[in-house]
Amino acid sequence: MTTKIQTVLFDLDGTILDTNELIIQSFIHALKDIVPTDFNREHIIPSMGHPLAVQMQLFSQLEDVSHLVAEYRKINLQLHDELVRPFPHVLEVLEALHSAGLQLGVVTTKMRMTTERGLKYVGLWDWMSSIVTMDDVQHPKPHPEPVQRAVRELNADPSSTLMVGDSGVDMESALAAGVIPVGVAWSLKGEAKLWEAGAKHMLHDMRDLYEIVGLERGALEKG
Repeated sequence: MTTKIQTVLFDLDGTILDTNELIIQSFIHALKDIVPTDFNREHIIPSMGHPLAVQMQLFSQLEDVSHLVAEYRKINLQLHDELVRPFPHVLEVLEALHSAGLQLGVVTTKMRMTTERGLKYVGLWDWMSSIVTMDDVQHPKPHPEPVQRAVRELNADPSSTLMVGDSGVDMESALAAGVIPVGVAWSLKGEAKLWEAGAKHMLHDMRDLYEIVGLERGALEKG
């Protein structure tokens, strides 16, 4: 018998919030005097989902990247409200899941300040019963610790918990924590990368979640 899904955890950037352009523009600005002139979005996309400092070290080949992280965060905050928006159907689906009694949470490699700002700005804050950020863990994704923390905070059963994400690190963290990894086909990395990383389901539309958790999509949409 299939276990009924009780809890859904979401990555933030690239999964429920379309912050892709914000992230790319912030990296390009912060690294403009550090990287070759042909550095562009195609260099950035493969590492999206990893902690910011790790990405900065990768791109700059520097050990101390504190100044680059500071510059990234400065421009990121300046551009935030202009470039951040929820992906299609995210608001309606999360409200429907919450109303149906499912527990919802966010597990992200972002710092808490910008995580909370994004959730509040687009109107998702009220649905989240657990928010695990980079500031809350010793080991970020792909380590299982962030997902395990959310599961513990929600007193959830891993076998009835989904982790929805746009990156291989989301799938790997989910698997290591014993929860069910779900990819999103709108990932800039492409869905093939998510299947390779262990995704058990793939969303081509956020409303595909209804079927996975056992809710009637048609009835919800009519209502």
